[in-house]
Amino acid sequence: MSIVKERKSRVRRAPEAARDNILAAAERLLVERGPLALKLADVAAAAGVANASVLHHFGSIDGVHAALMDRMVQQLVADVLAIAEQPGAREEHQEAVVRKLFDVFETRGAARLAAWLELTGEWRRLTHVREAVQSVVMKRASFGDRSVEETEDLVLISVVLAMGAGLFGGSLAQLVGKPGGHTRAVAADVLRAYVGRQKT
Repeated sequence: MSIVKERKSRVRRAPEAARDNILAAAERLLVERGPLALKLADVAAAAGVANASVLHHFGSIDGVHAALMDRMVQQLVADVLAIAEQPGAREEHQEAVVRKLFDVFETRGAARLAAWLELTGEWRRLTHVREAVQSVVMKRASFGDRSVEETEDLVLISVVLAMGAGLFGGSLAQLVGKPGGHTRAVAADVLRAYVGRQKT
């Protein structure tokens, strides 16, 4: 009696689809287990590809980390720009942007990944972030109520607050006996106050 071993057939994808598949798998691992889970073998297994395929598309696991951060920033920017184009009051748009920003850094793990890239010195690989952020700055500045410099400062403080809340906001709140989500709510209030102060 012969035993036939079943082999998992690998799906052949176009290069862009293959990259997207690997980055989607890496993002799932990031959300579930944090940046330490983003090892070459784990990402390849989660994506259903060989280690060599990950290396072919990204050069190294560090390349995966940077590409994933780029991807998350690009998606955040696309979402923010889409919100700006929707009908409705500016205040509604502002609240939607605040929610989206904090969600990305908190629930999708961008804060932990950004911290990892900073600590390992790999943040220099984030080649597309500057252009992405600049597109948000120019769109916001086009409303005419604040200068480009003020808008750049608004983006900086927004990201710092969202990243801080996403990185250790939950742990810090727990340490001082506050409910979950408290740090995020306080950080969002600080951001709203900053926006209000800039208007005056």
